[in-house]
Amino acid sequence: MTPEAKLENGVPQSAGWFVVNARESRWLHSELGAYCGFEGEGEAQFDQLGVNLNVLPPGVPMAMYHEEPGQEDFLVLRGECVLIVEGEERPLRRWDLVHCPPMTKHVIVGAGTEPALVLGVGARKGQATYPFDEAAVRHGAGAEQATDSPAEAYGRFSKPEPGPSP
Repeated sequence: MTPEAKLENGVPQSAGWFVVNARESRWLHSELGAYCGFEGEGEAQFDQLGVNLNVLPPGVPMAMYHEEPGQEDFLVLRGECVLIVEGEERPLRRWDLVHCPPMTKHVIVGAGTEPALVLGVGARKGQATYPFDEAAVRHGAGAEQATDSPAEAYGRFSKPEPGPSP
């Protein structure tokens, strides 16, 4: 039988099943908007699948342009965004789903006049790499040169800090 995880302030502290409302979960804030990852640390991390909510003000990237060895999918729940995928720009609006097979180069940037809300789901299969892309750099969402280092790719951003749910 799988035990129920212990939650503290909406964050799992142990392995197991749980139910948490996103408004009561931990939110992190930085120049990259607000992020809710739902998982805890150590044994309370999700081993196989990452699930997160992202609130993106207009012009704010969700991440840096990257590719990963696992599948990722994104659903725009509210607002507008710009998808940069394999060097091409595509507008996104509410209810658009983006499917990225493994090693698809991509990033999503908030657009429009109001913050967007994006659900992200991705397989945990290894480390991302950060290729150079002109469109991504133009949107403030790309590394100035290709790198395998997350610290280098995200170096200009401050460490996310806990804050209230948006």
